[in-house]
Parts: sequence; C-alpha cells; structure tokens
Amino acid sequence: MDPQAFIRLSVDSLALRIPKFLLNSSSRSDEKKNFAAQCSCEIKLRGFPVQTTSVPLMPSLDAAPDHHSISTSFYLEESDLRALLTPGCFYNPNAHLEVSVFTGRKSSHCGVGAKRQQIGMFKLEVSPEWGEGKPMILFNGWIGIGKNKRDGGAELHLRVKLDPDPRYVFQFEDVTTLSPQIVQLRGSVKQPIFSCKFSRDRVSQVDPLNGYWSSSGDGTELESERRERKGWKVKIHDLSGSAVAAAFITTPFVPSTGCDWVAKSNPGAWLVVRPDPCRPNSWQPWGKLEAWRERGIRDSVCCRFHLLSNGQEVGDVLMSEILISAEKGGEFLIDTDKQMLTVAATPIPSPQSSGDFSGLGQCVSGGGFVMSSRVQGEGKSSKPVVQLAMRHVTCVEDAAIFMALAAAVDLSILACKPFRRMSRRRFRHYSW
Repeated sequence: MDPQAFIRLSVDSLALRIPKFLLNSSSRSDEKKNFAAQCSCEIKLRGFPVQTTSVPLMPSLDAAPDHHSISTSFYLEESDLRALLTPGCFYNPNAHLEVSVFTGRKSSHCGVGAKRQQIGMFKLEVSPEWGEGKPMILFNGWIGIGKNKRDGGAELHLRVKLDPDPRYVFQFEDVTTLSPQIVQLRGSVKQPIFSCKFSRDRVSQVDPLNGYWSSSGDGTELESERRERKGWKVKIHDLSGSAVAAAFITTPFVPSTGCDWVAKSNPGAWLVVRPDPCRPNSWQPWGKLEAWRERGIRDSVCCRFHLLSNGQEVGDVLMSEILISAEKGGEFLIDTDKQMLTVAATPIPSPQSSGDFSGLGQCVSGGGFVMSSRVQGEGKSSKPVVQLAMRHVTCVEDAAIFMALAAAVDLSILACKPFRRMSRRRFRHYSW
C-alpha cells in the first residue's frame, strides 16, 4: 500500500505574560483570577475551521511554559497547501497562520454586550518550504503581541512546527449495505484492497461469529425491524477471500420509552473484532462503538468509541466521542492529540498509559491522528472515505479493523434513524 503525503501543522507550548500594570488595573484578587482564567486564543488558517484553546497566564517572568502540551493541529494534504500558496484577494494576498489572544468571554446573547477584548496577534506567513516533506520548527519562543509596546506589552510563547504525516486513503465503492468493494485511493488510481460483506441476521451455522451472535431466523424479521434493529453484521475480507475483521451489533438499537428514537440513556452498540492470532477460526474483541440520537433543531448522531484492553471492557480507553449531523453527515475522528472530546469535554487518557494493549497490534501507539471516516446523512448514498495514519498501520490486517469500524459508524446513522420513518419501501431499497 502506498501512502499519500500529508503534513501536520501543530501549535503548542502556549503561554502568556501580561505586564504588571495591566494586571494591577484589576484591584480585587478575584478579578485577577478571572482575568487569568479567561485568557484564550483563536488559531486560524485559511480554508480550515477556527480552533479555540485556553492560554495559561505565567505567574512570573521566570516561569516556563509546558512544552509537552498540544494546543491544536491542522492536517494539510497537497491540494490544501497549493490553495494556501495561491494569492488571495487584494487586501490579503498571502495566507497566514494567525494566533489571536483574547481576555474575557464572548456574550451568549447574539454578541450583544460581549466583554471579550483582543490583547494581540501573532502571524506567520505560509511559505513553499512547508511542502518539502521534512520536519521543521517554524517558530519557537516568546514574542511581543501587546499594543502598548512602550509599557512592555503582552508576550506570547508558542511553538509552531511541521511534521510529515503520510496517510492511507480508502473508499467504499458503494453503500455499506450493498456489500461493496473497498479501494485504496492514490491520486486518480484506485486499487482494490478489501471487500465488505453486510448481512442482517442471516448467518451460517459454521460462522465463527455465532459464538457472539443470536439469530431469529423466522419470518418476523421485517416486522421486528420496526421495533428494534439488531443482528446487523459487517465482515471485511482481504483479496484472498479471508475474513480479516468484522463488526456486529451486540446491543440492539431500540426506541427509548416515550419516544421513537435511540436515546443516550439506552444506546445501541457494536463490537469490532479481529482474528485471534493464538486460536485459529476465533475472533478477538478490539473495540466497542456506541451510538444514539441527539435531538435538537438539527438532529445529530453521537458515536462513542472505546478501545478494549485485552478484549475486556474493564480498563477500556475512550478514544473518541463525535457528533455527526443526521441530515448532512460528517466526520468520525480518532486523534489522541485532541485533548478535549467534542461532546463530553473531558480529557482523553493516553493509550500508552491506560492498560495493557498487547495483542491488539500497534494501531493506536504513538499518539496523534489515527483515523477519520467521512459519512453521509440519512437518505443519502454514503460511500465512506477513510483516512489512516501510516504510522498506525503495520500490516493490511491493521487497516481492515478500521474499515470494520468505519462501516459500523456509517450503519449507525441508519440504525439511529427515528423508527416511525422506516417504511417497507425503504427496507427494499437497502436490500434486506
């Protein structure tokens, strides 16, 4: 498998020094504490979503910033870099990385009465050397950003660096329920790598997954599907036809009491498994994916993924919790540098320090970006596109387990669809 070139632009080691005269303008000690707690920055790069993070305020001039903190990262492929190097409008011809530092918080009422004030800004111009494909530090140290330079001004510490981060890119050539082929994308070239076999509660008696599995096998399947969605299974086969990964529903997707959708109080769940290297024709649990529907002005499907320690849920590691638009779709992401979860806003523990993962391969060792899978919303023809960091894939079987996870995420969008909207015509469309 040949990877595609990606680069990782990271901003870390953030810290802020504020002149004493500005801190002393807050007479009360609680006001000074609020000032420190409300320092934040917005990190912008043209064509990418704005990222916001807090900035620690240094208690003294001698205090050192945390050099191990990861504040934010941007991942650029060749087309992104070409777009950044293309001259823009007359007033902004060159693209820049911008780090704007603020104190205070935005108002929650349409911006009226917002108390946030900008302290200063750091700018770094995008240059052709970014595309050379080698590690480099673009900036590291303190820089004055305050407006009152004669009074010392505010100073920001940051480190901006580039690292090559090649990835494998795969695509399902059709909707998951139609058992599509999976190809690797390399420019305009498509190379078949896997096949995907979807089934719904119809399994062979010699299928090794039967040990995990219960099958109804009667004529009430279509009617029961109106009340619960269970028995779905996806198996990933390599080019020789051998099954190298699988995912199947272990907790049915059922409507919660008093509503017609799968709620957070009772999520559906998938078990993602891979062949057991010690026992032929056996499977080893690798991860658990839970999914439910979040109601709102625009509904979302929440996907929560745990990596299982030695195949057990005790000691598992929460790797990702992502909201995906039920209407438009979105991206499921595993990135261990993202210190805060998209939904729960709680720290993700490091896989290296959270139990013994021997026997699960090196799929999440080393940190950083692991995988992403882009899926479509309800009623759309979803052909997931999956990206895997090359450093997390040691063999073809490592890639296969992520294909099974991506298929489970894609099918969760359908499984979390409100039950009253399902019709016989829809079932025929998905070829049950």
